[in-house]
Amino acid sequence: MFKKTQAFASAALTTLASSQAFAAEAVAASNDFDMKGMAAISAGIAIGLAVLGGATGQGRAAAAALEGISRNPGAAPRIQTPMILGLALIESLVLFAFVIAFLLQGKI
Repeated sequence: MFKKTQAFASAALTTLASSQAFAAEAVAASNDFDMKGMAAISAGIAIGLAVLGGATGQGRAAAAALEGISRNPGAAPRIQTPMILGLALIESLVLFAFVIAFLLQGKI
């Protein structure tokens, strides 16, 4: 019973709220400012998430590699090369996000 009521309420809300989008013609002049504001916010969020994810990924990769080397020191060359390659790829993703954030800043 509760699921039916919740589904009906969400359908009614979606139907009634969508009609307000067509009544906003007078506010179309502020769209440029809204776009610039959203571009600035998205650039900040993008670089923040990229740095957070990159640092977490690099930390976990290095920790796992060091743990593997400490358990088996003879396998250090076979562990170190893929670790460095993985760290470089993780860093390239962070730099890619930085470039995207920089390009979004250019839209402001």
